Amino acid sequence: MIISSRNDLSGHRIVEEFGLVRGSTIRARHLGRDILAGLKSVVGGEIQEYTKMMAESREQAIDRMEREAANLGANAVLCVRFSTSYVMGGTAEIVVYGSAVKVETDQP
Repeated sequence: MIISSRNDLSGHRIVEEFGLVRGSTIRARHLGRDILAGLKSVVGGEIQEYTKMMAESREQAIDRMEREAANLGANAVLCVRFSTSYVMGGTAEIVVYGSAVKVETDQP
């Protein structure tokens, strides 16, 4: 599956459009991570536990979007965007969305 933030793909042409597809996940902070994050905020620097958690969340959302696109018959998702929103205390939703399409390689 080709995933791109672009509207088109060099060397390919869109032969069919399936519409909007999306994937999402909601993650909650973990008490143990919060304690480590609190300590890290005192001394400064990257909070690696949260960086890892958010990266895993984005990958899970992408996987879900890809699965939805594949179920429609798409082999690419274009115009991909991410959105993160606060849901309630200590939780966030990661959403990824784009346009599911079928592409073919351009023949010269």
